[in-house]
Amino acid sequence: MPVVITTRTAAQRLDASTAALDPWHHVTLKRPDNRQLTVHGIPAVHGPEGTEESSGPVIGFVLAGDDLPVIYVSGDNASLRVVEEVADNLGPVDVAMLHAGRARTGRLDAYLTLGARKAAHAAQILGDAVVVPIHADGWAHLTETKQDIVAAFEEAGLTHRLRLLEPGESTEL
Repeated sequence: MPVVITTRTAAQRLDASTAALDPWHHVTLKRPDNRQLTVHGIPAVHGPEGTEESSGPVIGFVLAGDDLPVIYVSGDNASLRVVEEVADNLGPVDVAMLHAGRARTGRLDAYLTLGARKAAHAAQILGDAVVVPIHADGWAHLTETKQDIVAAFEEAGLTHRLRLLEPGESTEL
């Protein structure tokens, strides 16, 4: 049976097929081939440090399993400190799916996700990981574009690790 893994707050509002996962805890799921997939909950900071009360709880994930790449899904995280903690505790990471676009809303006068330059810095922190920016376009509250991400990765000399995808597009890594 499919399961949705989310924050404890969200799980309390959703149905029984939802599992709460706290940062630095994990769940192990059975894959179709009977091997295991471990889903690690990791912290995410939805804005500058100290704004968690205003922005609400968020979470990211690291997915790992036998014969699979280690995949970091940042969640709505704007903190490079969190990226460093992930690299230190669950690295090395093979693929980093970073929420970028430098989201900002009128309700909270702060950036809620990584901007282009911070995404490039996160890529440096994560070593050799291929970076796939997600949640980086198509929303009115995003203040940067995919072109800004490309420019920041070019400036950092990291374009060879960047994979930009259009909605519905896939790529082999």
